[in-house]
This record gives sequence, C-alpha cells and structure tokens, in this order.
Amino acid sequence: MNFIVSASTDVGTVKKSNQDSLQVKVLTVGGEKMVFAVLCDGMGGLDKGELASASVVKAFDRWATERLPLLCGAGVTEAGIRAEWNHVLAEYNEKIKDYGKMSAIRLGTTAVALLLCKERYYIVNVGDSRVYEIAGCARVLTKDQTVVAREVELGRLTEEEAERDARRSVLLQCVGASDALCPDFFFGDMKKDAVYMLCSDGFRHEVRAEEIYAYLCPERMLCAEGMQENERALIALNKQRNERDNISVITIRTFETYC
Repeated sequence: MNFIVSASTDVGTVKKSNQDSLQVKVLTVGGEKMVFAVLCDGMGGLDKGELASASVVKAFDRWATERLPLLCGAGVTEAGIRAEWNHVLAEYNEKIKDYGKMSAIRLGTTAVALLLCKERYYIVNVGDSRVYEIAGCARVLTKDQTVVAREVELGRLTEEEAERDARRSVLLQCVGASDALCPDFFFGDMKKDAVYMLCSDGFRHEVRAEEIYAYLCPERMLCAEGMQENERALIALNKQRNERDNISVITIRTFETYC
C-alpha cells in the first residue's frame, strides 16, 4: 500500500492562539509502508491548552519512533495497540493533571490517533476529535465522547437537535482533566483508494458530511498539493459560516499503486 498525506490548521476567526496540535508521517518499518497520525484539540486558560495538546502529540510521536518498530517486529495486534496506547494516554493524563495542580490552572486535550498498517486501521479516541473514512461517502469511524452524543445514544436527542444544542462541545472525558481515562478503540480493514481524515471539532461543526465528501473524495485527492488546497477550501468555508474554534485536519490518501 502507498500513501500520500497532508495536514492543515488555522487559528480561526476569534481565538488569539491555536491550541490544536497535529502530526502525520509515513513510515517504513521492516520494508512495509504505514502511516501514523495524531491530532489533539487543547483547552485551558492562559493558552495552556496548546501545551496540553502538544505534549500528547509529542508523546505519540515518540511512541511511533521507539515502540512501533518493536511492535511490528513482534506482530501488530489489536490487544498490543490497545495496551500501548492506553499506557501513553494514562501517563499523560496524570502528567497534565499534575502540571495543572502545580500551576493552579485547569487544562486538557482531546486525542485521536490513527495507525494504517498491514491492511488494517487502528484508532484511539478521547473527546470529540474524529476520524472519517471517505470512500463513497464520508463515514465517521469514531464516537464522540460528549454530553450530546450520550443523549443521542440514550434517545433523548435527535442528531439534528444535538447539532444545535448548546452543550455540543461539552466533553465527557479529556486527557488531563479526567480522574481515570476510558479511551474508545476502533479497528477495521483499511480501504484502498480511499481517504482517511482526522479533524478537530472546529473543522466539522459548520459543514455537512456531504460537503466533506465533495471536497475530499478520493477522486479529488491525488497529490499532496491538491489535498491541501481542498483542506484549505473547507477551512475557508467553516470560517465563512462563523466557526469560532481553531480548525485542524489531516488527510491520508491510500493507493494500491501510484498513478
């Protein structure tokens, strides 16, 4: 499998700083190409949300550099990924909490990470950043850990009501502000000639799934430059519709062979 990757982030129209952090890289381990991506949406006073999000991204980057090759050598399994990523998130949940107590501030971050490896995808999620699979439609692979998502699941809100609800960004969990984290994990078969997208909530509040597909469908995502142009166009559309948050996105195009 071959991959092309791109990423874009924007401070948005209201906030003075960008508290999102993200990274995507194509790796070759044991002669096989794979992609690792992570995106975090930080929150906290005195711009400390940026510190929280960046620290978790850096922790996952170290994991990809130091631990992933060892995991590949032994064979990547869902149980192995779950154990490794639970450890990273639990460690940084405590580190961020300790920093917040020491500094007398409250801070935290969402975290969503994706590994594309050996024809499979491996995802972990805390909070309301998302992963989509774009192939025929824009399909959400993660589940938001938010108050309104729980209300929808319990049948107390419709999807349409949830989008308009004032609590739509109220998280049930985030790294650095939860007593004990319970990340969600998602595993499945990777599609060829598809696009995998990670995004912060600021990227998708003001655009519909149909619009995400129209801009980021595989037929339009054929080179890194074009992929970033399409990302920036959707960011601009969000800003035109008065999105107030930071806006961040990572896209990964899968190819069985290069064109």
